[in-house]
Amino acid sequence: MRRTLIALALLGSCLAASRGFAATPPRQPEQGPGGSDYEIAEVVKRGTGTASSGAYVFHGSDTPAARPVVVFFHSWGAVNPSLYGGLIDHLARKGYLVVFPRFQDVNRSRPADASARAETLILDALTALTDDPQARPDPARVAFVGHSAGVPIALNVAANIEQSQLPSPKLIFGLVPGGIASTEKERGIMLRDLSTVDPQTLLITMSGDREHLPSDRASRRIFEATSAIPATRKLFMRASSDDHGYPPLTATLAFPGSPKAEYDAAAISLQPDPPRDPKQKNTWKWSADMALTGPQTILTQQLGNNATDALDYLAVWKTFEMAAEAAFSGKDATALARDPKFVDMGRWSDGWPVRRLSAQMPKAEGQEEKPERGPRRRLNMAPTEGKQGGVHDSIRQVRS
Repeated sequence: MRRTLIALALLGSCLAASRGFAATPPRQPEQGPGGSDYEIAEVVKRGTGTASSGAYVFHGSDTPAARPVVVFFHSWGAVNPSLYGGLIDHLARKGYLVVFPRFQDVNRSRPADASARAETLILDALTALTDDPQARPDPARVAFVGHSAGVPIALNVAANIEQSQLPSPKLIFGLVPGGIASTEKERGIMLRDLSTVDPQTLLITMSGDREHLPSDRASRRIFEATSAIPATRKLFMRASSDDHGYPPLTATLAFPGSPKAEYDAAAISLQPDPPRDPKQKNTWKWSADMALTGPQTILTQQLGNNATDALDYLAVWKTFEMAAEAAFSGKDATALARDPKFVDMGRWSDGWPVRRLSAQMPKAEGQEEKPERGPRRRLNMAPTEGKQGGVHDSIRQVRS
């Protein structure tokens, strides 16, 4: 018994020592895309609309001529902006106006109503902020960012710009897309006719290498449905896990989460709902698809526990900033994919490179097919040039 205890103690000390000497992941860059070179120190947090039908708004306390706009579409169940607070804080301090429409009332809203509700909330928020001296939304520089079920909702909104009178997004950045229904009887978001999405839109989807197959299928459907957008303006990306050091980097379904308590919805005031007319008939009726599923509940919990790390700084934050700059200046996906900085993930503290992002463009219609392995063939993707390691790593990890 004594020998067993001694052995366990030695094993524990060895493990602790190995962690103590293990390489650490990259920290947030000091400058540039994804970096901490913030010119804005204070972020204004406020709401538009009412308690049951509102949006959260975040921007710097400065007074610029105009701000580029990011509309963030949360995953199903993740209605609290604090779950994505790190990203929101980063974008607001970089000069963006961030609009977070709460298009879901948990356990009371149907997925079928989410897209139309999001449109109303976004339009109301932008209208209320048009003449605000600090908000100053720039309708010529708008980007949509979605996570999980928020991705098809973002695309549905982008497909209905002419009717909704919303500004057209120059960039749609879909993180771990999912929650797409094939029929009205299924749970999830039914896609509208996405062929109406503006051909000038830059469309990027990114999945993690853990439990990637549903996101791959969703990305393929999205790329096929947005038929008006040319292949040169579409990009499929993969973030890879890396356990070279400690703590490891793990690209799960929840890796876009970056919880930050300062962005808790409870601290942001919304106007109370107006009193209901007692003569007006209550038409609300509960249906089974309003309730969160087990996986949706688990994902929301994981978002709240997800550590903010290099996958945030370099895979999400940096990628978005570089993509937005390209989209707002009219560049296509080719320019991004050929930039080695776009897929670079920095180095562990011992100098070992973190596994790069992979970036692949879909094949243009009529382009000759070549024998390919893994996800390239399944996703109908063509590898980008000049990516030593990134695309290869993606193929090796993503197997049917």
